[in-house]
Amino acid sequence: MTPHPLSVTVGAKVTEAARLMLEHHFNGLPVVDPDGTLRGVLSQSDLVMQHKKLSLPSYFVILDAIIPLGSPKKFEEEIKRMSAVTVEDAMSDAPRTVTPDTPLEDIASLMVDDKFYTLPVVDNGKLVGVVGKEDVLRTLLAGNDDATPLPRA
Repeated sequence: MTPHPLSVTVGAKVTEAARLMLEHHFNGLPVVDPDGTLRGVLSQSDLVMQHKKLSLPSYFVILDAIIPLGSPKKFEEEIKRMSAVTVEDAMSDAPRTVTPDTPLEDIASLMVDDKFYTLPVVDNGKLVGVVGKEDVLRTLLAGNDDATPLPRA
């Protein structure tokens, strides 16, 4: 785990967060309240989304009535995220998290099965660190000497 990770607050500007990601070569940043409570995660994909083509909702017309196919809420959320100025508007909320006591096997499963490569580590809702693929590899190497190859999946 990397303790005390770089993070941004919910009110930070999207441009400030993008600059931090580029300067530090991060794919994403935890988003916290001023008191350190994890609120979400802002990824490079969240930022790139602002420049994608808007996906218009499908609809069905019958007898001069327009019936939307799909969720108007999803469309409204996409517009909100594409026009985001603050991190809070662009971030993914309710991120997957782990605790300092989460077993390595569970962390590895989240990373492999759910394709999360960096996970926020929280203790009582407060961000205390992040754990990434490199942390898992370091832990695996620490348990093996140079003569013992790492097990293959």
